[in-house]
Amino acid sequence: MGLTFATDPVTVRTPATSANLGPGFDALGLALTLYDDLTARVTESGCTVTVLGEGAGELPGDERHLVAQAMLATFDELGERPSGLAVECVNRIPQARGLGSSSAAIVGGVQLARGLVEGGLTRFGDQAALRLAARLEGHPDNVAPCLLGGFTIAWTEGSGARAVRLSPHDGVRPKVFIPTERGYTASARAALPSAVPHDDASFNAGRAALLTHALTSDPSLLHPATEDRLHQGYRAEAMPGTASLVAALRSVGVAAVVSGAGPTVLALSEVPADFHPGTAWRAETLGVDAHGALVKGSMVELA
Repeated sequence: MGLTFATDPVTVRTPATSANLGPGFDALGLALTLYDDLTARVTESGCTVTVLGEGAGELPGDERHLVAQAMLATFDELGERPSGLAVECVNRIPQARGLGSSSAAIVGGVQLARGLVEGGLTRFGDQAALRLAARLEGHPDNVAPCLLGGFTIAWTEGSGARAVRLSPHDGVRPKVFIPTERGYTASARAALPSAVPHDDASFNAGRAALLTHALTSDPSLLHPATEDRLHQGYRAEAMPGTASLVAALRSVGVAAVVSGAGPTVLALSEVPADFHPGTAWRAETLGVDAHGALVKGSMVELA
């Protein structure tokens, strides 16, 4: 028996995310209230992707687009592809800035495909969706908060990616400082050594544990909890502006970190009103997204 596909469009709103959060390298992530809006419908043939906003004119308009790739991979897991697809992406998450734009595309594609199939949310559950999204992205730290919302702890075991979701304290007030220049995860990872001193690993283990407590229960501890020795220092030479801004914010008591692989800077505590980062940075005060990438469409009620 083949799949039943929706005849009406399905929409998904995917949140931006910040990974690492200082010491939680490749494990901790936070969903933010900055969104891409994606819509997809089944067509008679072909695959077209229209991009508005961030990435317009740069990203591919066919099955090579990351949203389409994730949709097709999900349909393959479900056992059947539709005859054709038309996708529209209204992008607000900056590309290649450390705010999870690729994870938003991947999770959005997985969710769109689940929503376009009758019973898709049950046939292909959240755990399966997380595993697939993490496999497509290469690591789970951004896809987990994008899918689940809130503050997430992600890890990988034999069966693939796993994650737990926690609710951040109301006192966590994210603010991002977004530069005009882009950064790329692959080059940022290339700056990391193959081994680190045991003392640094021990230091980060303690800070990551403390950060879980600070984010969920006691934001007054966010400044010490966001100290890191595993990745930010090694990347500083390639992102001097980012490193300087993090240092400047931390010097006035702000719990500031590199957002993901950078170059965006994330502040998790209140930034003084008289702090001015300079003209190279666009500052945005955001909230924590509590819901993750939700699916809306005609087949969802049948799932």
